[in-house]
Amino acid sequence: MAPPSNCFVTVDGTADNGAVPAPAMVEAPQQKLQCPNVLDADEFRRQGHQVIDFIADYYGRMGDFPVHPSVTPGFLRDVLPTEAPSRPEPDAFGSALKDVRDLILPGMTHWQSPRHFAHFPASTSTVGALGEALTAGINVIPFTWAASPAATELEMVVVDWLGKALHLPESLLFAGGGGGTFVGTSCEAILCAIVAARDRKLAEIGAKRIGDLVVYCSDQTHFFFRKAARIAGIQRDHCREVQTCREDMFALSPTELQAAMQADVDAGLVPLFLCATVGTTQTTAVDPIGELCAVAAPHGAWVHVDAAYAGSALVCPEFRHLIAGAESVDSFSMNPHKWLLANNDCCAMWVKRPCALVAALGTEQVYILRDAASEGHDVVDYKDWTTTLTRRFRALKMWLVLRCYGVDGLRGHIRSHVRMAEAFEDIVRADARFEVVTERQFALVCFRLRSPEKLGGEKTANELNRRLLEKVNAVGSGPYMSSANVGGMYMLRCAIGSTLTEDRHVSDAWKVVQDQASAILRKMEIIYSVLG
Repeated sequence: MAPPSNCFVTVDGTADNGAVPAPAMVEAPQQKLQCPNVLDADEFRRQGHQVIDFIADYYGRMGDFPVHPSVTPGFLRDVLPTEAPSRPEPDAFGSALKDVRDLILPGMTHWQSPRHFAHFPASTSTVGALGEALTAGINVIPFTWAASPAATELEMVVVDWLGKALHLPESLLFAGGGGGTFVGTSCEAILCAIVAARDRKLAEIGAKRIGDLVVYCSDQTHFFFRKAARIAGIQRDHCREVQTCREDMFALSPTELQAAMQADVDAGLVPLFLCATVGTTQTTAVDPIGELCAVAAPHGAWVHVDAAYAGSALVCPEFRHLIAGAESVDSFSMNPHKWLLANNDCCAMWVKRPCALVAALGTEQVYILRDAASEGHDVVDYKDWTTTLTRRFRALKMWLVLRCYGVDGLRGHIRSHVRMAEAFEDIVRADARFEVVTERQFALVCFRLRSPEKLGGEKTANELNRRLLEKVNAVGSGPYMSSANVGGMYMLRCAIGSTLTEDRHVSDAWKVVQDQASAILRKMEIIYSVLG
């Protein structure tokens, strides 16, 4: 039998990494076969200490890195070898860590930087990171109850823990007849929900009418919704994006949704699915859940709530009103990896009727998946809840985060960022040159620089703010911000949520914005005075 591909063929003390030896060498009497011990406990302990020290040092010197690197495409490929090594170099692991430090980190956008305000947070914590390491080390695949009984049951416990902490209606929890699971991202959760809704509806009206199905969202809904709908077989022109307006804080209007659904019904089409959002990507708009459910109900349309970012804030009772009416939704998802210290990737999804997911995504078990211990019991096989069979034991890190920080600790984490965002909003409003474009609801502030009338007013405002963002992000020490373009208005986004962010980082960020704005306005005034 040929040796495994990861075995070393050792002849006279030399080693090869799987290459086929010359015939003469194969026949040599001194040939030995040695497989590397890749799960050596002592070596793991040594290398593990190196990694922990490396990450701890990284956290400690985060401020030394520009938040966003000044690199050009190909910068890393040009310095790395074009082929993997045939044999490991001496102290290969230490050498690789050195390359991470010297070559890779300088070219990274540092999402954990306290000066990263561009995107919604990808929050980390020591417990979350260690939970991820523990998950990787144990490395089970809980696709059925039998494959990893404790992993499956811990997941069931933790999604109920989390759902209760978020003040979700009991109907979405296992305790109330619903249930939840952990998937990779909200994108996966939305796709699973659409597929479940599609199959449920086609069972009523007939599979041949798939071309009549229509899905709905607002023009602020994350773009993945449209992609998920296409994957699920919904025609491109059957995805209705209902326009929003500034007067409604860019939330989806129940009146406009009702008009869109009725128009489709009148045209012989079938309303299938509504994706409502709590905390849209651009401005954190909150759709009125209860009112939208009332519109969707007469049509039998599935209602999913995407609370990827803002769902974490629901641990605080003061935000609970934002999901009023959630007892009527069919599914709900949020990302603990965004703002709840669970590390990427970790999306929680709850459904009111798990049987709908199983009916759409379930597989017929073959004999290898069966287990005598589960016979006669109503067990959960999570392979039937999502699009994948192989899945990660994400519940472990969420369980550790909840145990080690507690719900009160998570509330304090969220409230600290909301407080900093409120302070940033106040100082923006105090500068008459700026305006806060949308009402702040969580820890995102959308603002822009007003363009003086003598410099073009609204006609030049968008270009002025594009230039401002470029200048702000070009400052080597940070901050790093992003933009949104809503209702024809280009604005800057300051999203506060990094675990390491403190008040001083927010104050420093505002000073950079003010300084760059002053420089741009002075330059424009000079240009206009010369041209005038």
